[in-house]
This record gives sequence, C-alpha cells and structure tokens, in this order.
Amino acid sequence: MMTNLILAILQLPLGTQNPDDNLPVNLKVPFDLVVFVILPVILIILYLIWRKKRRKP
Repeated sequence: MMTNLILAILQLPLGTQNPDDNLPVNLKVPFDLVVFVILPVILIILYLIWRKKRRKP
C-alpha cells in the first residue's frame, strides 16, 4: 500500500498546478462575476435570439 502512495505522489510534477490548488469562485470579485455569471447569461440570450431569427422564413 505504501508503494501505491509513493507512486501516486511521484506522478505529480513539481511546480505545476494541482486540482487541490484551485480556489472557489468568489462572486464579490467583479471579474469572477462577469466571467461566470454575466457572460454566460448574455451568450444564452444571444443564442436564443439567433435561433429564433433563423427559424423565421
């Protein structure tokens, strides 16, 4: 079992990001709010408008 743990640790290259290093999204930061809330909503609305115009003959 110890060798499995050592092999798992050796697979992570030093100096690279880890999934454990990620921080949660903070919606109080304006950049996070724009990127993760406002832009997706705008893209969905634009897609729905485009699809509606495309269906009209």
